[in-house]
Amino acid sequence: MSISAVIPAYNEEHTIADIVTVLTMVPEIKEIIVVSDGSCDNTPDEARRAGARVFELAQNMGKGGAMMIGANVARYDIILFLDADLVGLTTNHVRSLIYPIIFNEAEMTIGIFEGGRFATDLAQMVAPYLSGQRALRRELLTEMNNLEASRFGVEVALTWYAEKHHVRVKEIELSGMTHVMKEEKLGLARGLAARMKMYWEIAKVVKRNIHH
Repeated sequence: MSISAVIPAYNEEHTIADIVTVLTMVPEIKEIIVVSDGSCDNTPDEARRAGARVFELAQNMGKGGAMMIGANVARYDIILFLDADLVGLTTNHVRSLIYPIIFNEAEMTIGIFEGGRFATDLAQMVAPYLSGQRALRRELLTEMNNLEASRFGVEVALTWYAEKHHVRVKEIELSGMTHVMKEEKLGLARGLAARMKMYWEIAKVVKRNIHH
C-alpha cells in the first residue's frame, strides 16, 4: 500500500528535516510533500535536503490551504498529515497512524501526544480534535467543502465532518512525542498573540459548523 505524507510548514527550519528523515525510513510512505506556507527561513531547503518534494507558496495561506495544496498534488489514495514542528517522531509513530487505514480498521486516525511534555499532553487531552497528526483516505477530503479556508481550524473541520458523517475514527497514542510551542518559537508575547489568533480561527470554524 502506497501512502503520501503531507506536511504544511511555516518557518520550521529547525525541525522539518528530522520529520522528513523519519518518513523516508517507512517503506509504505512513497512520497513526502512539504508545503512551505510563505516561509521566510530555510524550511524549503532543509526539507529538500532531507528528501521531500517541496512546494513553496509566495504568501501564507494558513494551515488548511497548505494542507489542501499538498493533498491535491499527492499521488496516492491514503494521505498522512503531520505538523512540521514535531519533536520525537519515530517510525513506530508513523506506522501506528497509517496501519489502521491500510488494514481498513478505520477511515481516519488521530494522533494524541502521550508522555511527551505536560503542556502539550494536557492540551490534546482537553481537545484531541486539534491534533494535526492524522491519516485518512483521500475521498474524505474531496467530500469536504472549503477546507482550505479553515486555516488553523482545519483539524476541527475534519473532526466535525467525521462525526457528522459517521466516519470510523481511531485515536492513536503517540508516546514520547511533542511539538515546539508557539511561545518557544516566537517568544512569549508574539507566541501568545499567535496562539490567540489560532484559537480565533478555530472558534470561527466551530461557529460555522454549529450553524450548519
